[in-house]
Amino acid sequence: MSNGLVAERAGVTAEWIVRKTGIRERRYAADHEATSDLAVAAARAALADADVTAGQLGWIVVATSTPDHPQPATASLVQHRIGAVGAAAFDINAVCSGFVFALVTVARLLAADPAGAPRFGLVVGADVYSRIIDPSDRRTAVLFGDGAGAVVLGPVRAGHGIIGSDLATFGRHHDMIKVPAGGSRLPASEKTLASGDHFFQMQGRAVREFVTDELPAAIDRLLLTCGTDPAAVDHFVPHQANGAMLADVLPRLGLPRARAHLTVAEHANTGAASVPLALDTARREGSFGDGDTLLLAAFGGGMSIGATLIRWDATASATP
Repeated sequence: MSNGLVAERAGVTAEWIVRKTGIRERRYAADHEATSDLAVAAARAALADADVTAGQLGWIVVATSTPDHPQPATASLVQHRIGAVGAAAFDINAVCSGFVFALVTVARLLAADPAGAPRFGLVVGADVYSRIIDPSDRRTAVLFGDGAGAVVLGPVRAGHGIIGSDLATFGRHHDMIKVPAGGSRLPASEKTLASGDHFFQMQGRAVREFVTDELPAAIDRLLLTCGTDPAAVDHFVPHQANGAMLADVLPRLGLPRARAHLTVAEHANTGAASVPLALDTARREGSFGDGDTLLLAAFGGGMSIGATLIRWDATASATP
């Protein structure tokens, strides 16, 4: 979906979108596709890339705030369609922070599994925001696209893999990002449809201020906990929320050597999918060397922030 198409509906120009967001294009799911369809495609690609079969999975977690339906979990549909019989599957909704929250959750579940249990976990970030965006609302319509990204977690060499993480929720700010209707508080009705309460709503200025304050603090806490010098971070993979906002925030993070991997211009904001999409893009470009230190960070509704530090194992394989 080009900026021209989105701009016409939102009452702005394509140039305005680039200037305000850094976004030049985004993708929308086809009319017959739902979040699970995108998640399944990403899951299958990740399994093939990792040379892991669905039968080797012990855990499947889908991070999404746009599930196929309120229940059952979108992860259960993914589990069924990829043939991961026996894997436990559930969703996590931390909005755009969801992938990082899910990644840390599955890593800890795998670490706690008894000997002899399946050794791999699948983490998918998937969202179809085009279904909950008001196309006439320039504050949100220009920002979002649809997508899915997935990773397989498994054994790595000592000293590699996830080094540490910092997950935080600031519930007092829960009103900054929301979809008011469709839940038990405000069930869908003719009134909620007429008022647009089933559309995504965001207080853009307040969100920017929150991220500017809390993202650097979360990264500082994580690096301090891990005993990692900020200069030792080689790669920074952030949530691709808004290119203009990221340009303002990046210098405040105190990561003097880190290369920031940005795909927001091509993908726009894909919610929980944005971090794994950017991670995969960078990996396919050959950006990560063995032993490189990666910092993944995301922020989203709740308000929530998740960051994790990873030492890349280029030799990781499904074969012991």
